[in-house]
Amino acid sequence: MQNEKVFIFDTTLRDGEQSPGAVLKPDEKLEIALALEKLGVDIIEAGFPVSSPGDFRAVKTIAKRVKKPIICALARAVEKDIKIAWQSVKDAQKSRIHTFIGTSDIHIKRQFKKTREEILEVVAQRIKQSRSYTDDVQLGLMDASRSNIEFLCKVIKVGLKVGVRTFDVADTVGYRLPWEISRLIKKIREEVKAIKNKTIAVHCHNDLGLATANALAAIRAGVRQIDCTINGIGERAGNTSLEEVVMALKVRQNKLKLITNINSKEIYPTSRLVSKLTHMPIQPNKAIVGRHAFAHASGIHQDGYLKHKQTYEIMRPTDIGLKHSRIVLGARSGRHALKYRLSLLGFSPSDEQLVKIYKKFLKIADKKRIVTNKDLRVIMEEE
Repeated sequence: MQNEKVFIFDTTLRDGEQSPGAVLKPDEKLEIALALEKLGVDIIEAGFPVSSPGDFRAVKTIAKRVKKPIICALARAVEKDIKIAWQSVKDAQKSRIHTFIGTSDIHIKRQFKKTREEILEVVAQRIKQSRSYTDDVQLGLMDASRSNIEFLCKVIKVGLKVGVRTFDVADTVGYRLPWEISRLIKKIREEVKAIKNKTIAVHCHNDLGLATANALAAIRAGVRQIDCTINGIGERAGNTSLEEVVMALKVRQNKLKLITNINSKEIYPTSRLVSKLTHMPIQPNKAIVGRHAFAHASGIHQDGYLKHKQTYEIMRPTDIGLKHSRIVLGARSGRHALKYRLSLLGFSPSDEQLVKIYKKFLKIADKKRIVTNKDLRVIMEEE
């Protein structure tokens, strides 16, 4: 049986750019969009066009230049927003409007200052408007994870009647636990039978560090589109990390039986490009793309890795576009790792010589965090 596909909806250029200080120039947004196209994402949410003239120009340029993915523009459920969103993406080979509205009582009452009935009316009106421009309309259910389930299902049913293709269930404040997200998706599918012919997406935030776990739980419950960003950037603690979801599906493909269209060898270069242009450093121990993700510093780990790489690596660095893993020499490194590094530098000490060299190595390692090739050459010159 053919494995099902999970669609990757990348919102680096929209939600990712909402990270404090991560504002991108139009040409930088285009550069990232072209990298996302090469990466193989299915949908690029290119921006929020009504927010500024610059963002409108950027989305419009991306719509003209980027050919393979669907180009999507975000719009509030407001007539002007939707009109401008369409103007920005109408030149794309494949375009989508993503309009959103709050569905939780706290959002309805405190932010939108409306009643539930008014929200249902707005959804019907603004989806009809969006559908007058394009058949591909996505309805964002903001704060869905804290919404009354009966009302949430009413909103979805209204959306179905007026032609929504994709329903984006948002854990906007990263509040829910994985089993709660799974239960929510299952409940929606049980209560709204007609949704089986549409796409359910999830948009998870990382406030409790659960965005990737929640996205995977949603996938297990039947979701087939994941909203994510490169390096997990985004509002507050960020969004679901594209590289984490994609590599989880790839590494555990035998268990999950699902695929994506992502060329994983483009993950690392795309990650570095986004980090550079947004001026947002990647934390060293970040999963998949962090500087230490394929680095081994413990003597026990180094020994195992050098004997057989799979002892301490569940994926290859080449899978994400890295050339190789790193053996980092420090105070916790063993003789096996030291001998290996020396061999790379052209030295072949005997076992007796290695004992003396290792003692000198430890003296330096106790003073420095990392022992460099230059340090090793000094030791070998003395020997």
